[in-house]
Amino acid sequence: METSEKLEKYFSEEHTFKIEIEILRKLLLSTDLAENFKWSVPTYTINNKNVLSLGKFKNHYGIWFFNGVFLTDPIKVLKNAQEGKTKAMRQWKFTAEDKINTKRVLEYCNEAIENERKGLKISTVKKKVSTLKIPSILSKVLKENSIAKKAFKKLPAYKQKEYTEYIVLAKQEKTKISRLQKIIPLIEKGIGLNDKYRNC
Repeated sequence: METSEKLEKYFSEEHTFKIEIEILRKLLLSTDLAENFKWSVPTYTINNKNVLSLGKFKNHYGIWFFNGVFLTDPIKVLKNAQEGKTKAMRQWKFTAEDKINTKRVLEYCNEAIENERKGLKISTVKKKVSTLKIPSILSKVLKENSIAKKAFKKLPAYKQKEYTEYIVLAKQEKTKISRLQKIIPLIEKGIGLNDKYRNC
């Protein structure tokens, strides 16, 4: 399916926020951004560099700025989708009660465009990778469950770390056990703890 067809399908399908998403689209198309379709959502670029994406969900819709960390955010609407994990991306989330302030949205989008033209980026210098220490409660289950053990080893290091921290950060033993029961089925399927959020 061509990009134009994917975009047409995305914007024409019935959805709670169909009208609102169309309003945002028209605003974005009035700027210097080029419209593309990546990661199953409309994505807007400048000089082939990702600037922002549109997203619609059951209870909200919004704009995701790839380098939103550099936006001045005068009305304090930007949020980090995964605090402590996402470094640069910021989202402007709208709900059914929100009215789109077209002037403000354009201000944020144009600032994002200018930041991309300036080449503002977070440093990608890699830190020295430390050996991952798996908590005993998780290690024990992995030793007893060959399917989970094999699947866990296949996961990228950062996904293994997410699971490890999820268990370690639980303060009470019963919480650790509860979390362990939740993640084992995901591990067996080769799914990362935060995979469902990665397209947001």
